[in-house]
Amino acid sequence: MPWSREFEQPISLPGRKPITTFEEAATFIQRLPKAEQSKSHWQAAVEALIMAAESKEGPTMLARIGVMRALNQGVDPLARVRLAKAYRLIRWRRLEGLTYICQTVASS
Repeated sequence: MPWSREFEQPISLPGRKPITTFEEAATFIQRLPKAEQSKSHWQAAVEALIMAAESKEGPTMLARIGVMRALNQGVDPLARVRLAKAYRLIRWRRLEGLTYICQTVASS
């Protein structure tokens, strides 16, 4: 059955178990409020899910990308970059032969 196909990688959601199959993704979308379901990013995710489910042997990655884009709609794309900058960077420098030293660099 095509709706029981699994994604190549599960879609993780905060506070609940990850979405692993097309059926779980469709159920998740159906449980959204009607106003949210009618938004273009969720419509595109549904379309990608249907196309992937109907193709039986095709790649599941496009359906996963569609759902991920819809989930991340409205999320600041630079938030991840800012979060990474908050941590200290560790750089490894190679010296003579196989000797490495660790140099900690404070982020700015």
